[in-house]
Amino acid sequence: MDLSTLKPAAGSRKSANRKGRGFGGKGKTAGRGQKGQKAREGKKIRLSFEGGQMPLMRRMPKRGFNNLSRKEYAIVNLDELNRFDEGTTVSVTRLIEAGLIKKELSGVKILASGTLNKKLTIQATKVSKTAQIAIEKAGSKIELVAKHSAPEK
Repeated sequence: MDLSTLKPAAGSRKSANRKGRGFGGKGKTAGRGQKGQKAREGKKIRLSFEGGQMPLMRRMPKRGFNNLSRKEYAIVNLDELNRFDEGTTVSVTRLIEAGLIKKELSGVKILASGTLNKKLTIQATKVSKTAQIAIEKAGSKIELVAKHSAPEK
């Protein structure tokens, strides 16, 4: 057996339909119909082209505004932090492991919903004023950090 004897299995390959060859199947106009822009060779018309009529996307009014510099923070409330043990450093990775946030987004913001009953060290990007007062009242510390970049070990 050598490479020259290899052949495809019977019926596994189908020869290409060669358009525009004679008057048999797909001959003459080769499936393009009669004359017109779509029958011509070369440049095809773009998807949204409507024959020179003002396209639908340009007829519709523009609405809204997309703020590209908008920051969205992962929100954590004070009462959710009570699940951590006393004296723990609550970081972004710990919050994700505990299932309090899914991902960091632009950072983590602590809000003052509920009460904090434990002494913790909390690392966050932002803290509301009332949350900061409540944290200090509970004897905990808040460390403002920039957006978390690498996982801690």
